[in-house]
Amino acid sequence: MSSNLLEVEKLQTAFKNDKGEVISVDEVTFNLKPGETIGIVGESGCGKSVTSLSVMRLLGKSGYIKKGSIKLGGNDLAQLPEAHMRHIRGNEISMIFQEPMTSLNPVFTIGNQMMELILLHMKLSKKEAKMYAIEMLKKVGIPRAEEIIHEYPHKLSGGMRQRVMIAMALSCKPKLLIADEPTTALDVTIQAQILELMKKLRQESNTAIMMISHDLGVIAEMADKVLVMYAGQVVEEADVFALFDEPKHPYTKGLMESIPHLEYDSHERLASIPGTVPTLKHMPKGCRFHTRCPFANEKCKNEKPPLLSINQHDEHKVRCWLYEDQHQQILADTQREVHA
Repeated sequence: MSSNLLEVEKLQTAFKNDKGEVISVDEVTFNLKPGETIGIVGESGCGKSVTSLSVMRLLGKSGYIKKGSIKLGGNDLAQLPEAHMRHIRGNEISMIFQEPMTSLNPVFTIGNQMMELILLHMKLSKKEAKMYAIEMLKKVGIPRAEEIIHEYPHKLSGGMRQRVMIAMALSCKPKLLIADEPTTALDVTIQAQILELMKKLRQESNTAIMMISHDLGVIAEMADKVLVMYAGQVVEEADVFALFDEPKHPYTKGLMESIPHLEYDSHERLASIPGTVPTLKHMPKGCRFHTRCPFANEKCKNEKPPLLSINQHDEHKVRCWLYEDQHQQILADTQREVHA
């Protein structure tokens, strides 16, 4: 039996439009063990959020999982009926959404929305559910929690609403927590508090976390392993230390080089990746990054690279033809070990 809590295999997510369909996420594969945190990074539009929404099966009317599987504890979420998914959402999987301004219902109080979730998934009375909701609000650093619970979302700032969303997501101690830019609207002191709370949840409840962020500092602090996504595909996968110490893919290197550092000279320009992410309708032939890559050759322009393993433990993978020889050497070494 697999030791993984979540197994995503060759996930392909599509959206229908007036002219047919577009593939938003293509051939994404990763595993996540209980208590493990995976970070997903990349520019806007690279497929990070759609990957997380695919796991939750919250793709709207036009989105659907075209291929692949999403196994949680043996159940393939891609095949489950919606009624079963409603039981899993909020109970086994919780999500902190990216948009705190629109994620809360404006016609219900904070308390009503939190208690509905708690009463649905936990065996508590209304009085106990209210006390538990207040306790969770306090845990995420919300002052006057006893009063805030009776307020409507429009009376709270964006940062406060984000903390309410986080309190709701953590309430049922889920097996898997998906955090989509969870600290974007928060100041640095509250951000540190929220990250500590998530670490504590991971330690106490063995919760696995999918952390989606553009902030590489947050990923470096929280993640055990990292997926780098570009144009709907995983272009690099590695242990967090290996990724930050020795990034391999030209895109990952570009992301790392664009981070400002304290030791930079005040007149020094930050490095940037030229060009923009291609649109879903007009993906380039060959490697999807070749139009922006300084190392692109003819093979890059014409042939799609697979995700190549570049170490013997199969932990560091890169979607780049530059590492084809290294991959072949690893395969040869492995074969020799098998026959030795």
